[in-house]
Amino acid sequence: MAKATNNKKDIKNTKGFEEALWDAANKLRGSVESSEYKHIVLSLIFLKFISDKFEKQREKLVAEGMGDYVDMVDFYTKDNVFYLPEDARWSFIQKQAKQDDIAVKIDTALHTVEKNNASLKGALPDNYFSRLGLDVSKLAALVDTINNIETIANECHMTEEDLVGRVYEYFLGKFAANEGKGGGEFYTPKSVVSLIAEMIEPFKGKIYDPCCGSGGMFVQSLKFIDSHNGNKKDISIYGQEYTSTTHKLAKMNLAVRGINGNLGDVAGDSFFKDQHPDLKADFIMANPPFNQKQWRADNELVDDPRWAGFDVPPTGNANYAWIMHMISKLSEYGTAGFVLANGSMSSNTGGEGKIRQKIIENDLVDCMIALPGQLFYTTQIPVCLWFITKNKTEQHFDDAREPFRNRQGETLFIDAREMGTMVSRVHKELTTDDIAEIARTYHAWRGEKKDGKYQDIAGFCKSATLEDIKANDFVLTPGRYVGAAELEDDGIPFEVKMNELSQTLYSQMEQAEELDKAIRQNLEVLGYGG
Repeated sequence: MAKATNNKKDIKNTKGFEEALWDAANKLRGSVESSEYKHIVLSLIFLKFISDKFEKQREKLVAEGMGDYVDMVDFYTKDNVFYLPEDARWSFIQKQAKQDDIAVKIDTALHTVEKNNASLKGALPDNYFSRLGLDVSKLAALVDTINNIETIANECHMTEEDLVGRVYEYFLGKFAANEGKGGGEFYTPKSVVSLIAEMIEPFKGKIYDPCCGSGGMFVQSLKFIDSHNGNKKDISIYGQEYTSTTHKLAKMNLAVRGINGNLGDVAGDSFFKDQHPDLKADFIMANPPFNQKQWRADNELVDDPRWAGFDVPPTGNANYAWIMHMISKLSEYGTAGFVLANGSMSSNTGGEGKIRQKIIENDLVDCMIALPGQLFYTTQIPVCLWFITKNKTEQHFDDAREPFRNRQGETLFIDAREMGTMVSRVHKELTTDDIAEIARTYHAWRGEKKDGKYQDIAGFCKSATLEDIKANDFVLTPGRYVGAAELEDDGIPFEVKMNELSQTLYSQMEQAEELDKAIRQNLEVLGYGG
């Protein structure tokens, strides 16, 4: 059987290699639902990647005259490489790809990998390949397609680790788009995650996401550190995810990039099974479920210490439960950036207005950003970003960053609803320039020298005081504060404009009179004259 994707020039020149791989893989899906198929594809990508790292480590040991140790687990784990028995290696899977029992062999390989590597406990799918019954020829073609990643890496002069990370991230996004609303449960759009990272700058300390999905916030944090010449060893990652299959995606996503993170022993609800009860995080990045209903019963969590100093969040909407959970997890100088539905900025339902008032009066709200609609796969409605900090006084860092000014009693409002570019008929993305402009405005407002001097811009940004917010009934919608943008002067005198508008209005009024006459005449003909 021919390989599903074997034309290297097509992959490099006709379209992006991620898109070419996706097209090849997606054509093989058949009747398998996208929500299930993603676990098949991503598991194979993961297995290919860890196998290649294993083989390179094995070759290195032999080259260094340590051939007697090539089957000792410790000589792999010491360099953050997973040890793979022979029947769990990609080379074995590839040789067996056209056998009728290939699905069983892949399931066995994944089970063996997990059993031999403690850090992957609970990370890999259980019997997906056997259970879903993907046609043997299609599964073999999929193995060939994913095997082509190595060829592309060589042609693009990229390390396979970098390439696999890109492919994994691209595939996650494509699966999320295909699944629509369901896709949003495991994937936050890359541009939104990038914006949060550029705002809070997670350089050093503990990063936490209480609803981490497939781990996109963590991956983007590492990308931010790389792009700003930071050190990955200066951060530690903590997360939690409620859905078991998504919890596995996150663990694989981190493992593909060689990231060690504590995502809890099992999938679990952050409200009822908090697996990091004593954590105090320096950075929190999150995209909680929008307007989560019936997240607790009336008599549950009423005395929870996370609500201390505020009020008990309503049972009908978890937005403020998520906010207070994250506040409780922040360190003394910690900063949180998270996505919420727009209603969170103004709702008074179930006592949410009183909770928001206390959060504001405690001077915890650092910045509010209104985002454009159509950014998310889950919803077409616009959403907002909250940025919470426990301490707005001047802070000094022990790295190269500038200290920032005292911002007590102030909150920055940014209205970014007009930003973004349509990348499909229904989906929009924030551009690199959009992200840079928003982040630069925020850092300038914080007083960081590299970002210049801050100034309010009508229609875009406004630094408001607690008194300003109080005067607006503690509503945090940026549009209330930034005002309207100034209109550019087109050079046409007012008298000329007014004359043209008046003539247009008179013409429309005359047309309306003619239409009224025609309607009366028709009614009279029908015997309904006045």
